[in-house]
Formats: sequence, C-alpha cells, structure tokens
Amino acid sequence: MNGTEKKGIDLARAALMQARAQARSRHEQQQERRDGRRGLRRSGSGPDDRDPQPLRRVMGRMIAERGWQTPAAVHGVMGRWSDIVGPGIAAHCTPEKFEDGRLVVRTDSDNYATHVRWLAPKLLARINQELGDGTVTYIEVRGPAGDRRRGRWSAGS
Repeated sequence: MNGTEKKGIDLARAALMQARAQARSRHEQQQERRDGRRGLRRSGSGPDDRDPQPLRRVMGRMIAERGWQTPAAVHGVMGRWSDIVGPGIAAHCTPEKFEDGRLVVRTDSDNYATHVRWLAPKLLARINQELGDGTVTYIEVRGPAGDRRRGRWSAGS
C-alpha cells in the first residue's frame, strides 16, 4: 500500500469535490444554453463591451462599421480649413460641401474665385495629402452667393 491512496474521510471528501465540480459544470452549460436561446449574456467581474466606453472608441468603431471614414475625414478637413489652405485663402474661401469626390468651395468675390481656380491643383494636392490620395478628385469653385439683382440696363433680362 502506497501513501497516495485515500481512505475513509479523505476518499469521501475527494468524491464530494469531484461531484460538485461536475454539477457546477453541468449547471454552467445549461445556463449558457438557456441564455443563448434568450439572447442574454451574463457580465462577470471582467471588462465587457456592455460596460461604459470612451466616446472616441465608440465613435471610431461606429464610423468604421458604417463605412463613414471618408466623409468623417473630409468634415475634419472642413473644420481645419484655415490650417490646411492657409489663413490668406481661408479668409476669402470656405468649403461648402463634399459629395462623390467633389469638394465645393465658396469665395467672397468673383476675382478671388478666379484666383482659387488657378490654385485648385495645389489645393487638391494639399487636401489629398491630409486625407489620402484620391479622396477629393475635383474642387468646384463658386463665386459669392446670394441673389444678384440686375439693373435696368443689364444684358440677359
């Protein structure tokens, strides 16, 4: 007889522990099946995706899941317009909208619209440097907005 054999109370204690472990395992399996049918999950003491999350992480995940990376990046450029194109251009020219690779910018005068059209290839390169190549494919430059009243002697009346 070796010293590793259990007798009496030790044998009973080992059998009880083994039975408890098997019962716990069966109970957990049943619970998982039951919760799986109901669509429930239990939260333990560890981190869970149902816990409060930082807004930056949630927004990043939402933007990626919905495929909004390009529009979000373009709107970021619109928010930093002065930093990207420089204060001189930004004082006379503002971005209006971005759609299908086309960026529409509005100038405060017709003369400045001509100047920005001349600068458009450089602006396009600078913007795509910020966003990634090919994000903006065309810059449409528009003159001042508003209804222009035509005088009595204007052509086209």
